[in-house]
Amino acid sequence: MRAVEDALGITIPQNAQIIRNLIEGSQYVQDHVIHFYHLHALDWVDITGALKADPAGTAKLAQSISDWPNSSEAHFKGVQNRVKTFVESGQLGLFANAYWGHPAYKLPPEANLMAVAHYLEALDWQRDVIRVHAILGAKNPHPQTYLVGGMALPIDPNSQNALNADKLALMKQLLAKARVFVEKVYIPDLLAVAPFYKDWAGVGGGVGNFLAYGEFPLTPNNTERLFLPRGVILNKDLTKVLPMDHQKVSEYVTRSWYDYAGGDGKALHPWDGETAPHYTGPKPPYDSMVGDGAKYSWLKAPRYDGNAMEVGPLARMLVAYGSGVKPVVDTVNLVLKTLGVGPEALFSTLGRTAARGVETLVLAQQIESWVDALAANIKRGDLKTHNGDKWDPSKWPSEAKGFGFFEAPRGALGHWVRIKDGAIANYQCVVPSTWNGSPRDASNKRGAWEEALVGTPVTDPERPIEILRTVHSFDPCMACAVHVVDTHGREVTRIKVV
Repeated sequence: MRAVEDALGITIPQNAQIIRNLIEGSQYVQDHVIHFYHLHALDWVDITGALKADPAGTAKLAQSISDWPNSSEAHFKGVQNRVKTFVESGQLGLFANAYWGHPAYKLPPEANLMAVAHYLEALDWQRDVIRVHAILGAKNPHPQTYLVGGMALPIDPNSQNALNADKLALMKQLLAKARVFVEKVYIPDLLAVAPFYKDWAGVGGGVGNFLAYGEFPLTPNNTERLFLPRGVILNKDLTKVLPMDHQKVSEYVTRSWYDYAGGDGKALHPWDGETAPHYTGPKPPYDSMVGDGAKYSWLKAPRYDGNAMEVGPLARMLVAYGSGVKPVVDTVNLVLKTLGVGPEALFSTLGRTAARGVETLVLAQQIESWVDALAANIKRGDLKTHNGDKWDPSKWPSEAKGFGFFEAPRGALGHWVRIKDGAIANYQCVVPSTWNGSPRDASNKRGAWEEALVGTPVTDPERPIEILRTVHSFDPCMACAVHVVDTHGREVTRIKVV
């Protein structure tokens, strides 16, 4: 929507902007908590180690870091019994291929049991709080109410089929529940686990360049004021946040399974982008290795002014921290002080994981105020959610182009559109996992994942949990950015999505 709105000069109503922020903000909070507990925590937490825990000791640990009510000895004993039954059944399901007992696990049994208990609680929590999406977006994922020019969501205080006072009150309740869990469970768990892995503050630093498009506009024109600012940081220099210019974005396909008409050694800006697949990778019987200079990925290689960049929570928090955004500065400094580390620790796998927690807390404490702002507009009689005064294609210019920024939970997502004679002539998007997971470019520069893995200590090559820790810290998109092959280019596993 933002790309087309930019191309056609459409300014959306303030109510629509607030609704978009609420949808996106609630998605961040839910997504980050899911990532920590269900996608990343088991890189650090040994579920089987929880069987050795003393539930009384776990209760004492949990009560020392938070006043969360589910912290009794009886509660943790019940969780331990559930885990024991699960393990003894031999039906480990999604846990079957984990590296339980790996020597890289460092948590004591009591901390393992606490984390497992909160893993289970987060399953129920996330299912409830995401109801905000059902109210504002009709479904999750892929909300249905976004529309060029605003939102296809009516506001009517007198209709049960529209956004009204009852639904605003329910959202406040759900968002308060989200915030409390973040404050009393997620952040205390993060700060309890991190000290056992402080050596990971020196692992997984990556390219050292960070890009954030900015998000959560506080004015309808999308750019005047952003709650999380846009900007660029180069060479880990937090003293200098550079302005972001989307026209400096380009993509290489030198090492990607695509062709450019003018040659694969050059980079194209997305407005001129081409997507012409040409697979040249290993084929059965896989009798040759992937050679130097060969194409090896379905991802293109995005670059900003020629630089490989990292995007995502760490990039957003670094840009906000360097820009002096007070809630971010205060929260980052609190985390650093608690862990007893300096700002340099942010440039790491541990820092990336901590930044996601910082962002979750900052947003969880912010988004309830956006419900209040929406309620205040409605009280003043402002019910507008859509601006349709430029919908007539006959009034559009013969040619137009636009850029639409979006900060997805995984990172910077840009859309570029060219419109000609009332129709889309070219549309390109550069997604977060393409930035982070990009292959090498024409200058042989690695992308963020590849660079972050250089120098990673691996205890057991057959069970490389250390590699998982760093890759998972980026929250990679499994659908578009993960290929599992061995050093000979042979496929290791194939997963069917039903």
